[in-house]
Amino acid sequence: MSLDKDTVAKIAHLARIRVEEDKLDPLAAELNNIIGWVEQLGEVETDGVPPMTSVVHVTLPRRTDKVDDGGDPDRVFGNAPTKVNHFYAVPKVVE
Repeated sequence: MSLDKDTVAKIAHLARIRVEEDKLDPLAAELNNIIGWVEQLGEVETDGVPPMTSVVHVTLPRRTDKVDDGGDPDRVFGNAPTKVNHFYAVPKVVE
């Protein structure tokens, strides 16, 4: 795939990026290089390679998933402008 000056101008327009006319040719060359690198990645043999989420094998620490009230409801609701029985009270919004 090769991008020309007109295609780069259209992409810039769609992305709402102002690109000066004299910058379109160098930008097209840069984008063509990037696309070439991406196409090279498609040639890499990845059969038998397991997917990975990190380059190091580390198991993240887990915590128990339990629901609690935070231990101190007065502190939790301390900044609330209005509260009713440990619930935030907000004004009714009806249109």
